[in-house]
Amino acid sequence: MATLLILVFVLGYLLIALEHNLHIDKAASALVTGTLCWAILVLGWNHAPDHLLGAFQEFLNGHGHGDHGGLKVFFEHRLLHHMEEISSILFFLMGAMTIVELVDAHNGFAVITDRITTRKKSRLLWIIGVLTFFFSAALDNLTTSIVMISLLRKLIADKPTRWLFAGAVIISANAGGAWSPIGDVTTTMLWIGGQLTTPVIVANLILPSIVCMVVPLTIMSLRMKGEVERPDEKDSGELKDLTTARERNLIFVMGVSGLLFVPVFKTVTHLPPFMGMMMSLGVLWITTEVLHRSKSDQVRSKLGVVGVLRKIDTASVMFFLGILLAVGALQEAGHLIASASWLQTALGDVYLINLAIGLLSAIVDNVPLVAASMGMYEVAAPGTLDAWAGYFVQDGIFWQFLAYCAGTGGSALIIGSAAGVAVMGLEKIDFMWYVKRMSLLAIAGYLAGAAVYWFMFGMGA
Repeated sequence: MATLLILVFVLGYLLIALEHNLHIDKAASALVTGTLCWAILVLGWNHAPDHLLGAFQEFLNGHGHGDHGGLKVFFEHRLLHHMEEISSILFFLMGAMTIVELVDAHNGFAVITDRITTRKKSRLLWIIGVLTFFFSAALDNLTTSIVMISLLRKLIADKPTRWLFAGAVIISANAGGAWSPIGDVTTTMLWIGGQLTTPVIVANLILPSIVCMVVPLTIMSLRMKGEVERPDEKDSGELKDLTTARERNLIFVMGVSGLLFVPVFKTVTHLPPFMGMMMSLGVLWITTEVLHRSKSDQVRSKLGVVGVLRKIDTASVMFFLGILLAVGALQEAGHLIASASWLQTALGDVYLINLAIGLLSAIVDNVPLVAASMGMYEVAAPGTLDAWAGYFVQDGIFWQFLAYCAGTGGSALIIGSAAGVAVMGLEKIDFMWYVKRMSLLAIAGYLAGAAVYWFMFGMGA
């Protein structure tokens, strides 16, 4: 079972990578891969790993089912457990995409794009990169990537150039999210779990994260020559005719405020982030309904949430669903925990282990990898005399470096992070194009930032 599961997963990734060569949409490949992985997990039950057999027996003892009926209920229970997390991510993504599209429908982003007057590629690259970096820390890398792609569509007309800037957005968004407790889901996990505290996250990770962004952008800017071509402003002019300056500014401010409200709502209520996103979307929905209630049905269909929802890229949501289902199956089969155990045995160094986890997160989602690490290593008691255990105290070196590596390592592949998957879906970026044009740049930044962290804390160890 284990070998077949990995084989199907690898083949699924190949189909995704060769999407444009095979002319098969990546969402279809991801859905087949995800459902097949779970089917193999269920049908290969007789060869399941010991930890899963133990979990099954514990489930039977607690629920009183027979073996056959219990097996069915057990796997339904495990699948629905993963679907809780997957659904929260998908609803969060859909909510963020809807808010961004709603602001765009009102031409709200003109507030920013009208102030970006430069057409020089290298200068624009730095403006986009720095904006993305700090937006990601204040919002999160997924939401920020969606916002920035909308901005890029207003600033750059030709697709090849826009794809390069989109690659820079992925790298900058992941780097910006790593040093903020609300910027990346893995950093948030470590923050909520008590492994890290806010002052340490910000103070110790901001410099490596900046370097992780600066190195790729420097190389890219040295290669970029000439000026960008702005898109045709015909559609923008039409939107300006449909909305007043007051309406555009109001929806822009409410949209950005709604996105910023999400981490605040989560901190206050401890509810999942998608709840805050739904709250923000609902308020915006009511606002636009009231704002345009006296306008014609044709105008309201363009400016209302119902009309905007038709523009949402559902295929990207399906792609995300398939990928996360496949990763969940690997997690259930124990492959991720086995990989973490192997890394500890083979490498035996916290820096090398985290570097490997970061690069592995470009292939397998970083959330279960960090979850596996949190499960393998408990937070050590303060003042421990064991040198190895000392790395695992609250705010210890292992947890800090794990936040950096898991947050930024996914940039190596476009499907290695939530930001990358969102950008891939929105811009229809080819997997192999990203590998050829962006992967080495992302890895260079990742390793440079890691080196900075090691010089800061590891040289004297």
